[in-house]
Amino acid sequence: MTQRTLAGLLAVPLLIGLWVTAALKPLPFVTYEPGLTIDVLGTNDDGKEIIEVTGHKVYRDDGQLRMTTVYVSQPEPKGSNNLFELMRDWISDEDAVYPYDAVYQRGETVEQNRQESAQEMTSSQDAATAVALEELGYDVTEAVVAAVSKGTPADGVLRAGDVLLKVDGVAVANGDDVVARVGTVQEDKPVRLVVRRDGERRELSLTPEVKDGRPQIGIQVGTQTKGKLPVQVHIGINPDIGGPSAGLMFSLAIYDTLTPGSLTGGATIAGTGTMDAAGNVGPIGGIQQKIVGARDAGAQLFLVPPDNCKEALGAPHEDMRLVRADTMHDAREAIAAWVKDHDADLPSCEETDA
Repeated sequence: MTQRTLAGLLAVPLLIGLWVTAALKPLPFVTYEPGLTIDVLGTNDDGKEIIEVTGHKVYRDDGQLRMTTVYVSQPEPKGSNNLFELMRDWISDEDAVYPYDAVYQRGETVEQNRQESAQEMTSSQDAATAVALEELGYDVTEAVVAAVSKGTPADGVLRAGDVLLKVDGVAVANGDDVVARVGTVQEDKPVRLVVRRDGERRELSLTPEVKDGRPQIGIQVGTQTKGKLPVQVHIGINPDIGGPSAGLMFSLAIYDTLTPGSLTGGATIAGTGTMDAAGNVGPIGGIQQKIVGARDAGAQLFLVPPDNCKEALGAPHEDMRLVRADTMHDAREAIAAWVKDHDADLPSCEETDA
C-alpha cells in the first residue's frame, strides 16, 4: 500500500465526518408543519365546553367549527433545524421552510414568543366576542380616532382618542363606517361630526380634501368596544396555543352558541383569520399547512382570509372547498348559503387571484 493510498483511506472517514457535522449543524431557517385542529364548539380535555357564556341563553347543536394551527419550530436557542430536517420539509408538499428572520426577531426567546402569542390570543378572543355580539344586533363597538395627521383637515379639529358618534347625521359604529361615510362627501362640502371627548359630546365641522380621487380628512380610525360587554364569553383553549389567527372561527362559534340551530348544518367547517373589532378578517401565517390539517380532520369547507387566497390555492385541499372570507358577516352568510346548497356560488379565492 502506497503512502498516497493510505492517506486517501484515512481522509475518507474524516471527510464523511465533516459532511455529517455540517449536515447536523443548526441552520437559520424555520419549519412549518400541519398542526392540530380544534372544534371550538366542543369540549376541552377536562370535559368543559370550550365556549362558556354568562348573560345569554346558549344553544348546543350538531356540527363543528374547527380552528386550525401550525407546528412552527421554536426560536433560538432551543429551535434548531439541521440540513436533513430542512430538506424533508422543503421536499414535502404539505410543509414549508422560511428564513429565520422572516418569522422571529434575532434574540427573541421561547418565553418572549410564548407571552406575545398569549396576549394575541386574548385580544383575538375579545374582538371575536364583540363582533359576534354586533352580528346579533348588540351595540357594543364604537369608532375612535387613533391618530391625526399634521396639515390635514382634521389637524386642530379632531384629537387622538375622540370617539366618533355620527358623520353627517348618520351614526357610525366602527372605523369602516367612518371611512365609508367620509367617502360619500361631495368635494369642497363641509362634513359634520359628532364626537365624544373626555366624556362630553361635541359637534365639529371640517371640509375633507380629495386625495387619490377620494375625500379624506386625515385621520387613522379604529374600532373599540364600549367598556364591559353585556354578554360575557370565556374561551377555554389550551394555553400552549397562542396567536391571533383563530379570531374568525371564535366569532363564528360564539355566534352559533348564542343562536338556535346549527350554523354549520351539522357539517364540519374549518378556517382561519385574525379578527378586528369591526369584523374584518386579516391575514395569517402557515395557510397551506392549516388547510392540510383541516383536510385531514374531515372538513368540507375552509374559510380563507382574502390576503392569503393566492397562497391557499397552492395547498393540496382535494375535495374541501375554499371560501374567501372578507368579514365575519361574509363568512356567516357564505356558510348559510352552503348549508342550503353545497354547490352554491360562494366568494372564491380564484376571484381574488384573478
